[in-house]
Amino acid sequence: VQLQASGGGLVQAGGSLRLSCAASGGTFRTYNAAWFRRAPGKGREIVTALKWTDASTYYADSVKGRFTISRDNAKNTVYLTMNKLKPEDTAVYYCAAQRYGGLRVDEAGYTYWGQGTLVTVSS
Repeated sequence: VQLQASGGGLVQAGGSLRLSCAASGGTFRTYNAAWFRRAPGKGREIVTALKWTDASTYYADSVKGRFTISRDNAKNTVYLTMNKLKPEDTAVYYCAAQRYGGLRVDEAGYTYWGQGTLVTVSS
């Protein structure tokens, strides 16, 4: 499966953005999906993950209550809705997918990756 992330941009602190991750080449509804991010000078970290079977989710503590992961299987797309953005949310955001399996929060748990989309939050 191929993943294409989009929707990044420049936003003021307190604002909102919605990232999209469009999948092609596979039955996306059978894939677990996740969003990771890499802030300037830091390693890539998990933001959120969504399990394909029961829609159970994981959120990093830093984004709980502000970010929401969702999917539209008819459109083969996963979304990351980000509200109340903070300057520390500035990062390149990557979508990732893995067919079947349990819900993973580590990079090694995902085989397929999008190219990343930059989110910049100004103070």
